[in-house]
Amino acid sequence: MPDDCQTMPEVRAGVDALDRELVALLAQRFGYMRAAARIKPARDAVRDEARKASVIAAAVAEAEAHGIPADVVADIWERLVEGSIAYEFDEWDRTRG
Repeated sequence: MPDDCQTMPEVRAGVDALDRELVALLAQRFGYMRAAARIKPARDAVRDEARKASVIAAAVAEAEAHGIPADVVADIWERLVEGSIAYEFDEWDRTRG
């Protein structure tokens, strides 16, 4: 855990391990985007601005609850959600094209 680190190699090892976990979680999240593309009946249902706003707001609230920079999390989630939407459009087109 971060508070247990005594050296920079320990910090770096922890960050590297956490980054691998984050990528695995992102792979799972993108799996849900593939499922959404499969389930949504129309291409115009892919972009849902209300849902996007809700997802970002929830991430910001979690960031605030954890005491980390909410503005940074908002920026990351903006990119994540937009990237997810683009991926879902690609999947929708690929499976129905």
